[in-house]
Amino acid sequence: MVTKLLHTRYRVNDLDKTVAFYKDVLGLEEIKRHKSPRGSELVFLKTPNSDELIEICSFPASGPVTLGPDVTHLAFEVEDLEAFAKHAEAKGYPFSDGPTESSSGTFAFIDAPEGYEIELIQYRK
Repeated sequence: MVTKLLHTRYRVNDLDKTVAFYKDVLGLEEIKRHKSPRGSELVFLKTPNSDELIEICSFPASGPVTLGPDVTHLAFEVEDLEAFAKHAEAKGYPFSDGPTESSSGTFAFIDAPEGYEIELIQYRK
């Protein structure tokens, strides 16, 4: 039986651009970077208030990354969705969908550099 979720991996073509997005737009912290025994370049990122990590992986030997639409996404809580929207748009990442009201709050999506969706949720207080 598993005991804990450790990390989620997203493989990308452009490691530097993607890591910059997660750090500069989302505010995640890079905590580790190394090359795996098989040659993958790996960067591990941490979100405030979460134990699980996000692993960004570049492994050109396995071919280019091709992502189909609406395959997967990461969801992050934000304090102020409107303020986040202004910040993300100033960095070149406007909302791709939303904001949308729900019974629990408001949510919206932006697209990371490789096309992975990022959901931002502001819960009602």
